Amino acid sequence: MKSIEPILNTRKNVTLLGGGAVWADRLTEALSFAPKLVAADGGASKALALGHMPDCVIGDFDSLGAESRARIAAERLFHIPEQDSTDFEKALMRVRAPMILGVGFTGARIDHELSVYATLARFPDRRCIILGEDDLCFMAPPALCLATRPGDRVSLFPMGPVSGRSDGLYWPIEGIGFAPDGRVGTSNRADGRQVDLWFDAPGMMVILPRDMLGQELIARLVAAPDWG
Repeated sequence: MKSIEPILNTRKNVTLLGGGAVWADRLTEALSFAPKLVAADGGASKALALGHMPDCVIGDFDSLGAESRARIAAERLFHIPEQDSTDFEKALMRVRAPMILGVGFTGARIDHELSVYATLARFPDRRCIILGEDDLCFMAPPALCLATRPGDRVSLFPMGPVSGRSDGLYWPIEGIGFAPDGRVGTSNRADGRQVDLWFDAPGMMVILPRDMLGQELIARLVAAPDWG
């Protein structure tokens, strides 16, 4: 794939805002962990409506209204006119940050939400957590240690063929071949205060309760190994 030059290169975590369902308190929470705000196209209008000025706006601008566009300085607007990728992908591929928290990419159109997950599966090395109203999800690195409470839900959904092993799950995953059209690992749970996961290939999405978002989860994901 052709290398894409970053628009934003920062050592701070980034909140990436989309045009889906956005709750003011959820956005505020995300910004407390990821203070740089990037809007994907129409997400800029959501940001302005909630009293936030995005550091930059990236997209094809087919969802960015003229009124919102006029309120944002020209140097913050980055128009990417090609139609071969979604606005989420356009932004994800042009932001370099330790962690990206995606807000406003769930709870609206199903096709848009599915395209977000497909993009994450295509680029598993991008450190990105998608935040919904009740859940969060991210693509698993090769190895990951999660701090948990006994009974915490730890769902695993394969976006492609993948297998692995675990320590600390109520139902261990070793020896299971996962696939989106076959065996999935939803509604598993932690049986203690730590879950260790290892995977033999990219493609496993981890889905956790939203209240597990915190500095510790972000730090562990940032420190996890990349796919070679």
